Amino acid sequence: MVRAAAEFDISRRSLLRGGAMLGAGALAGGVPFTQAALAQGTSGQWPRVARLVSDFVARGWSPNAVVALGWGQNPPEYLGQGDTTFTSGIRADADSLFRIYSMTKPITGMAAMMLIEEGLLSLDQPVADILPAFAEMKVQKVYDGPITEDNLEPAVRPITIRHLLTHTAGLGYSIVQQGPLAQAYAENGLNPAQVSRLEVPGGLNSPPAPSLEVFADRLATMPLVYQPGTHWSYSVALDLMGRVIEVASGLSFDAFLQERIFDPCDMSSTWFRVPESEKARLTANYFLLDGQPLPIDLPANSVYLDQPAFPFGGAGLVSSPRDYDRFLMMLAGFGHIEGRRVMSEPAVRLGTSNLFPDTLAPDGGFTSGGRTFGFGAGGLVGMDEAAGLFGWFGAAGTAGLVNMKTGLRQTFMTQYMPADMEMQNAFPQAVAADAVAMER
Repeated sequence: MVRAAAEFDISRRSLLRGGAMLGAGALAGGVPFTQAALAQGTSGQWPRVARLVSDFVARGWSPNAVVALGWGQNPPEYLGQGDTTFTSGIRADADSLFRIYSMTKPITGMAAMMLIEEGLLSLDQPVADILPAFAEMKVQKVYDGPITEDNLEPAVRPITIRHLLTHTAGLGYSIVQQGPLAQAYAENGLNPAQVSRLEVPGGLNSPPAPSLEVFADRLATMPLVYQPGTHWSYSVALDLMGRVIEVASGLSFDAFLQERIFDPCDMSSTWFRVPESEKARLTANYFLLDGQPLPIDLPANSVYLDQPAFPFGGAGLVSSPRDYDRFLMMLAGFGHIEGRRVMSEPAVRLGTSNLFPDTLAPDGGFTSGGRTFGFGAGGLVGMDEAAGLFGWFGAAGTAGLVNMKTGLRQTFMTQYMPADMEMQNAFPQAVAADAVAMER
């Protein structure tokens, strides 16, 4: 018997596994992710990735999987199987539309890097210079404790642009926090993304703030969960960065992305709202209940056909495998793509480097599987044998990574929640193994 959506046990922690910590573990076992040492491959053969895609679709969690792989400025190769929904009969391909959720964050991060390069922002500039409401923040003494004066203390330093880019501002997240703060976020519409028209537990379907300006103003009234600059803590920081970008640039956040990134990169299928004319390209999103996929957002009446309350800079975009590969291609070209300069090389190099503040606590960094990673402008940064890696993951099973040393680009698209850590691990391992085989 199919259970109603209201009975789905979608916990905040399970959704977090689908988008926050995902993929870091992908670098922690199996085939070592040592693409920094790889030469550019020319065979165009990805047998392990092809097998992984085939096995994944055969598992039945999602009706499709589409992969884009490429080197440097060379055109991508696409691998894929399945249809846009279990019943559509429409083949999923490079131009199909997927909810990329937190893969929005590196795009927002690079938009901020453009303004830093132009002198309109600076990394260690207090956010309060742009948004004065953040001038006097309070911090919870007990993490996720009560929101009462006896559990609050003044922030010892201001939140900076660097803190927002690296999730070290101490801001909360409705998919992470528990108790009073999670409730306060929900009541104030501090949501990280759209998910479904259905009632979905977990703090994701409460009414959102009516605008990005109101979102920022309400967020400024919330206590922080950590002192700024001390801990990596997944948060709404990149959503707030959207408001910083529009104030600093004088353009609405979505207009800035369109004019400065999407149009120059020829990302013609990346939107906060899917046009009605394009809904046939939209894939369905599913929730796994006892291993069975139940639809929570179907193309014909998707919540992404509506204008969102505001553009979610942390998790709001829909994109295609082709489009996201073009974003990665621009990064691999250090801001250059097909004869066009989208970003300066210094801005890309800085944004894809480890930007953690020097005030980070000894145990305050980003770790997974016993390994430590850096963090750049909205995405993880590989360290040691994974040096050069930059990118992030999405709550519905997507992944987008580029190795800045070798130019190897890799995008994985599918749609199911919560995304599976095993799959997030397997994809970059398969890419790495095939890439190693190419140089032999």
